[in-house]
Amino acid sequence: MSNAVAFGSENQGSEKISSAEPEASRIETDINSLYQDAKEDTTKVQVEVDSYGQKQHVKLVDLSADALKDLGARAHYDLAVISRFPSASQCADCHPRHYKEWAASPHAYAQLSPVFNSMQATFIERSLGTNGDFCIRCHSEVGMTLKEPLFTANANRSAVSRQGITCVVCHRIEKPYGRVSGRFGLEQGSIHKPMYGPLSNKTLKEVIERDSVSPEEGIKDGSELIHSEAEKRLYFSTEQICSMCHDVNSQNGFRLEAAYTQFLNSPAKARGETCQDCHMGIKQGIKSGYDKGPVARVGGTPTPTKKITNHQFPGPDYSIIHPGIFPHSTEGPMIATFADWTSFDYIAGWGSDEFESVNNDGHSFPAAWQSHEKRRRAHDFIKLQIERLADIDVPRYQLLRRGYQFGKFKVEENSEAGIAFKLEVRNGTDGHNVPTGFDAERLVFVQVTVRDSEGAVVFQSGDRDPNGDVRDFLSRYVHNWEVPADPFLLNLQSEFLGLTIRGGYRSEILTVNFSQTALPFVRPNTSSSLLEGRPPATRKQVKSLAPNGTRWGVYEIDADALTGRGPYTVNLKFISQMVPAHLVWDISGVGFDYGLSAKEIADRIVKGAMVLWEHDIVLDKTSGVIDLTPTEYQIMNSPPQQHKESWVMDLEQIF
Repeated sequence: MSNAVAFGSENQGSEKISSAEPEASRIETDINSLYQDAKEDTTKVQVEVDSYGQKQHVKLVDLSADALKDLGARAHYDLAVISRFPSASQCADCHPRHYKEWAASPHAYAQLSPVFNSMQATFIERSLGTNGDFCIRCHSEVGMTLKEPLFTANANRSAVSRQGITCVVCHRIEKPYGRVSGRFGLEQGSIHKPMYGPLSNKTLKEVIERDSVSPEEGIKDGSELIHSEAEKRLYFSTEQICSMCHDVNSQNGFRLEAAYTQFLNSPAKARGETCQDCHMGIKQGIKSGYDKGPVARVGGTPTPTKKITNHQFPGPDYSIIHPGIFPHSTEGPMIATFADWTSFDYIAGWGSDEFESVNNDGHSFPAAWQSHEKRRRAHDFIKLQIERLADIDVPRYQLLRRGYQFGKFKVEENSEAGIAFKLEVRNGTDGHNVPTGFDAERLVFVQVTVRDSEGAVVFQSGDRDPNGDVRDFLSRYVHNWEVPADPFLLNLQSEFLGLTIRGGYRSEILTVNFSQTALPFVRPNTSSSLLEGRPPATRKQVKSLAPNGTRWGVYEIDADALTGRGPYTVNLKFISQMVPAHLVWDISGVGFDYGLSAKEIADRIVKGAMVLWEHDIVLDKTSGVIDLTPTEYQIMNSPPQQHKESWVMDLEQIF
């Protein structure tokens, strides 16, 4: 894999950021002030009339990377944004527990992911722009409402839009929208405007009367800022709020993701359970009740004890970006800017006692990192960030172990004539398929290695090519006939199939091929995809496991592969990786954020793959059955703390 062009190059200059019409004169004043500060670095401001000719509104045109290099313009822009969409860091003052859980979550990572950004940019490129904001709408609801560029470096975006699925993306949804693939409206307004959630206004009113807080603009200066209302919405306690983003249909009717639909048809739904019961409770992936405690702490005083929902939302994704910028934090921006953090080389030891004890005055540091003291602060902060990443990796580990499990292992032949055995894999949950969501890009596979008594390998399946891919037909090495395909591969990754010009289907990595004409590629179908269940030119072969579902892998070793040095030992590994390496190659044409190359991206993804289960089985009998189904104790106590300690070391190697 070769280096790729970085985000934020000069060809992004034509992108536009426009602001919606201000709802209050104060917001309009902030926008105008921002324009005056950024005027020398940006292009003109133009007045446009909306499509119905009813109103006029001011747009900031070409607020590009050049403009955002000016720290004054950057600060004013962020200030104008948080007056309309409060930052999660503002919520952290009173909700520290919720903020800590969210800050390292996949929701918080949604917009920062370099893989996601390049994937959605590839969709735009291949569809001749007709894909629009379809992908990024879910990942950066605030950014798209602000009309930020569809494709630019995250350093160019507002601090709030970089927070992805941030607090207001859920708690400023005034009404249920249903399955709209992320296309819903956010209520705008400062931190003082009402927030929506599952609780009533009673406790908030008591806090406002009791504590020195500022529920409105300009009163009680110096006090903690607080929203004036907490309006109860029943859909926050149902799965309906999850359906807005977790059932995705593309413009041509293709069912890209179906987590919510799977849930609606699951045993869990039939029992009356909700998404929140399994994903916001005490244990991940199973209904286990909720923690109890204060929902907020105002002025150091806790609110009355109530049910507390967990906002970690662990899943298959994990961070591969600089720990200075993720997890989100209140401390990091106090040390350096978002862009400056990516140039801090903590791998070289900057800020450590060993590094700083040597005279490094002649070292070529970036301007932001000239100070010894600043580097030391950054070093300590990075250590804290890696601990935070390891903290959330424990519930991710437990969640995935609950979903992906081994079942029975059956030896059917074990002799000089050959070895044959079967392995059952099972979905240990009954709320939806595993993998779910974007299941065609979730690499979940079984690695099988058989060795003789002296350690010589006589059989492998689920091993990797030099790029880190399994040996399926999407591997570049298999495609080029450099390594053989793996006929025994047990992989739960679903597969996109595209109709070829000669008829028949072939595998494809993304659901949009290159258009061979000047016509937009993503366009309405001429037939009803609703009646047919899918668009005519593409479909998905689902390989995920249904709720409580199982599948068997069948493995055979011929006599000529055996060494005669028995007994043989079978090593089994169940591995989860957020995306395959071949996806990185397929989206590399548009480049990657943070100056990362495709090779760096792929290597970090492969290193972050998690071995969920591992067993060594000695084949000392001609036949037999072993039950590998885990107990609840094994799922939850592997032990998690030991996993965390090993993961801290792994993270230091990954970045």
